[in-house]
Amino acid sequence: FICLYMHVGRGIYYGSFMYMHTWMVGVVILLLTMDTAFLGYVLPWGQMSFWGATVITNLFSTIPYIGSDFVQWIWGGFAVDNATLTRFFAFHFLFPFVIAAATMIHILFLHQTGSNNPLGITSQVNKVPFHPYFSFKDIVGFVVLLLGLIMITLLNPYLLG
Repeated sequence: FICLYMHVGRGIYYGSFMYMHTWMVGVVILLLTMDTAFLGYVLPWGQMSFWGATVITNLFSTIPYIGSDFVQWIWGGFAVDNATLTRFFAFHFLFPFVIAAATMIHILFLHQTGSNNPLGITSQVNKVPFHPYFSFKDIVGFVVLLLGLIMITLLNPYLLG
């Protein structure tokens, strides 16, 4: 979260919010990350997580006309229960994939509009195209990371806990 907040602060300082599509996708990524963290907070299913889920989901009951029905729909019943835990677990698993897709869209928009800099200069000189240079670099980095994790898993499976 610290890196996300620093990234948002940098975007505000540099005026990146002027590129509306890129900024809005970034806001969606931030909200999805916060949702995923909240859903993960509920998963231990202790007293703190139960009451945290109850309080946070009850905030939706303040929505006029549909609030109480929406909360019951989120809960899967009339209170936070096993159905709620199952739903939260499923969404906690699925949201990282949605975040990864939104991050790819964010990077696509960023490379279409160009990034900001402290000087505010928007020169088209000496720009490196995203594809094939950066996309190849990202693919190589992903393959190296994946091979490293596979090596750790196969050679010392109990190293990471």
